[in-house]
Amino acid sequence: MNHAELLIQLEDLANRLNIRVQYESLKSEDPSTFGGFCRVSDRHLIIIHSKATVSRKIDIFTEALSHFDIDDLFMKPALREYLKKEMGPADGQA
Repeated sequence: MNHAELLIQLEDLANRLNIRVQYESLKSEDPSTFGGFCRVSDRHLIIIHSKATVSRKIDIFTEALSHFDIDDLFMKPALREYLKKEMGPADGQA
């Protein structure tokens, strides 16, 4: 699976977990700010700088999804293998 396909699969997985994803033009004093995961009231949100590279977007999704127990969710084997490699067993902290 290439990076573009991986990003689409991660976006879909976030959607199935009811995580809202927003691509924004982030202006920050810190040039390394590309977005991240947060919780607003009872809603989960991933904010991603619209000009971030595909690799950076994948990293942000991977970190955000590490807060959720995704073991029982259906996903393509390539996506499951990627997530297993990148974040290990889910710990269901969200």
